Amino acid sequence: MSELTTVARPYAKAAFEYAVEANAVDNWLEMLVFAAEVSQNETMEAYLAGGASVEQSQELFLKVCDEQLSSNGQNFIKVLAENERLLVLPQIATQFSELKAEYEKVISVDVTSAVELTAEQQTTLSAALEKRLARKVKLNCMVDANVVSGLVIKAGDMVIDGSVRGKLSRLATTIQS
Repeated sequence: MSELTTVARPYAKAAFEYAVEANAVDNWLEMLVFAAEVSQNETMEAYLAGGASVEQSQELFLKVCDEQLSSNGQNFIKVLAENERLLVLPQIATQFSELKAEYEKVISVDVTSAVELTAEQQTTLSAALEKRLARKVKLNCMVDANVVSGLVIKAGDMVIDGSVRGKLSRLATTIQS
């Protein structure tokens, strides 16, 4: 999986840089997500992995995507087909989405709590996280009875465990040391 991510990175970066230049980041994201879905279709995936020629792969893929791709999007697909990278489209779309979030200074934050948060609590939490992370925050709230009390917040690599279970675990570790 990490190998596919490494292969996808330069393509995602190039597409993103072009999209920013052309002021069409949202359009490019839509095109890439659509093309990624096409590449993940069982029939298409089998065809692409089956050793079809570059020209055949290009032609079929562009016919399926047809009006969903701009001329620049079609050129991007042609380059991917020439380099036999059409199966990497899902990773390219994912990385493009991450670059877009970074560019727009938006971060997706997973918040897990024992009970559902009220709108007021979500607003307060969002404001506090925006201040701490210096980004616009998009909350994804989940309820998990195992949290017991408090919150577990995950934003990228950062985890803030403010749950009772987490506090008890840290206390036990401290006592044992």
